Amino acid sequence: MAIEIAPVGTIRAALGECPVWDIANQQLWFIDSRAGVIRRLDPATGIIAASVTVPAPAGSFCLNADGRLLVALKEKLVLVDPLTGAQQFLAAVEDSHPHLRLNDGEPMPDGSFVVGTMHVYREENEPPLGGLYRLRPDGVLMKLDTGIGIANGPCVNPLDLRLYISDSSTRSIYSYVIAADGTLADRRLFVNTGPYDSGPDGCCFDTQGGLWTALVRAGAIARFGPDGVMTHRISLPLTHPASLCFGGERLDELFVTSISDSGRLRADGPLDGAILRIRGCGMQGMVPAHTRIGLSA
Repeated sequence: MAIEIAPVGTIRAALGECPVWDIANQQLWFIDSRAGVIRRLDPATGIIAASVTVPAPAGSFCLNADGRLLVALKEKLVLVDPLTGAQQFLAAVEDSHPHLRLNDGEPMPDGSFVVGTMHVYREENEPPLGGLYRLRPDGVLMKLDTGIGIANGPCVNPLDLRLYISDSSTRSIYSYVIAADGTLADRRLFVNTGPYDSGPDGCCFDTQGGLWTALVRAGAIARFGPDGVMTHRISLPLTHPASLCFGGERLDELFVTSISDSGRLRADGPLDGAILRIRGCGMQGMVPAHTRIGLSA
């Protein structure tokens, strides 16, 4: 089957991030991080079916099992009622800096949420503040690792059950063993995307253990097999893809968010900031997980 790429609707985001497939509604959630707006898009019509505003900048979000949204704001994590916008504070990171904020996050199979920070405009050799964190289902925030400049795409490989995380600032994707208590060990370099003229951005896995990532500076998405070798590269009709997820009735379509103005990356082409749907990649994703924050086991 040939690859088919088309925009979904006419929506354009400044910093389109964190696509989340909503199986119950067969619709796509995503966030415009700079605007602080989370939207639910109906791919069948291109119409925005729901929208909620949160304080900007907002790094990521996911669906919680009670129907609320778990949202990573600049330095804190909150639950948000998508109907009323009401917020419940959960936790905050220990560091505060004008150039530090929470960035990409993902629900884990145990109902927790793993999220990392980005610390930009650092001096040469200045270590990044923040790090990688896990919000447990009971609402306790654990620090998992440090030294990550721009955290993106945390996701779990369905084959080896390791956690994979991008550091866009070093153009690297790392993997970890997830211990029984939720801590991380055995950090390994999975792939460096420097040879592909881009850092990795958002990531997701297919059922065969292939990691898909947005090559944010190369106008493409790529798949790396379990051995770290690139197996697919799909060029896109826009400049800066930011993140991606599988969706559709059979979870065999890829949805890609993109950037028109992130503050550091800008583009003004007709599809910059658009949501793209890609059909015919030949792969299938997993059923998306939900967090279970604040819910009994």
